[in-house]
Amino acid sequence: MQLRMARVCLDCEEVHDAQTCPVCASESFAFLTRWVPAPERRMRPRPTTSPEAETYKQLTTPAGGSSWLKRGALGLTILGLAGWAWNTRESGKEPAARDEGDRRATRTPSGSGRAT
Repeated sequence: MQLRMARVCLDCEEVHDAQTCPVCASESFAFLTRWVPAPERRMRPRPTTSPEAETYKQLTTPAGGSSWLKRGALGLTILGLAGWAWNTRESGKEPAARDEGDRRATRTPSGSGRAT
């Protein structure tokens, strides 16, 4: 019986590996590893990713901080272009408002709207 599968019956203290105790048929148990630590079965731990995945990751991602630098430069460029477009749109409205103000100032007293 493997230590990882060994169970202690809480009613009769029988050690078994079944779902129910073979002596008293109780289903209340605790794993033996709760009190006896089980050593690691492997000599070295399992790698978290496969070597193929590491190779693919190295080929597809840029090295280190250069990716953050590129993203930052791209973000600043986008913000700059958006600001420029916003200012261009706002400055397009300004001459029309100025022309309207000039028209009001040059109206004749009769209100015909013709400049003299």
